[in-house]
Amino acid sequence: MATIDRVFRSNLKLKHLQLLVALDEFRHLGRVAEFLSVTQPAVSKTLAEIERMFGLALFTRSTRGTEPTAYGQTVVRFARSVIADYARTCEEIAAVTSGSAGHINVGAMVVAMPGLLARAVELLKSESARTTVFVEEGDLTRLLPRLRVGELDLIVGRLEPGYASPDLQTEPLYDEAMTIVAHPDHPLCTVSRPSWSDLAKVPWVVPPSWASSRIKLNQMFYKHKLHPPVDVIETASFLATMIFVRERRALGFLAHGVARHCERDNLLRVLPVKVPIELPSVGLISVAGAIRTPSTEQFVKCLRQAAS
Repeated sequence: MATIDRVFRSNLKLKHLQLLVALDEFRHLGRVAEFLSVTQPAVSKTLAEIERMFGLALFTRSTRGTEPTAYGQTVVRFARSVIADYARTCEEIAAVTSGSAGHINVGAMVVAMPGLLARAVELLKSESARTTVFVEEGDLTRLLPRLRVGELDLIVGRLEPGYASPDLQTEPLYDEAMTIVAHPDHPLCTVSRPSWSDLAKVPWVVPPSWASSRIKLNQMFYKHKLHPPVDVIETASFLATMIFVRERRALGFLAHGVARHCERDNLLRVLPVKVPIELPSVGLISVAGAIRTPSTEQFVKCLRQAAS
């Protein structure tokens, strides 16, 4: 353990971390050499040097390329985190020096996009128009790994209890109900009060099976002594949901704010069906103990203001 500690504290350099991340990305010594503008023997030599420091094999070599070992995966996660912090710090210093503003990387679930996130960005831009906000849409399975290695500053979305972890801190902001939506020309839009039996017979595009909203939707069918629809497409993508609602005439299950936003533009209709379910709040997810940059702290204040 003392040797590993010494490696992290004294021996490991930024160029070593960059090499490890590149090896994990490309899984091929030649492509890594090309990416880093060095020779392939130089890549092999530096990797061997890093492995001697740790006294561990971090990558296995074969004719098919390189693969990280279990030790390598751990060190690569550390390398990604350090490089992300390094890049963010450089951006912040450059912004202060130039009199500009900073850069924020936000992961966003669909439920937070048209209401919370859009309003918060508008508030931020009114205060600091030159601050850049990078938004990556996705579900927690995609966003959490990037948050943990520092590639995202925070996530806005539903605080799914299944993803609670000691290394994460959450801040609930508001509750958001769900609605059932359809294409404006869908036959059920002409029915004054569609029944759950009607809903069970048609195609659906639904959240992934792990999402609390999907679990609660299935429970609504069981509550009405019905089996959930079998003709389903699962996705966490808002674009995919809209495409299948409009092109396949599938029913969709969207957060109330998202659905009303789309309904105003006549992209879909909210069906007059009550969905009396309780879901996790919408809020912020960040790494516990992580130091926020001034720009990120400012944006968090805007998110709180937008939510209120």
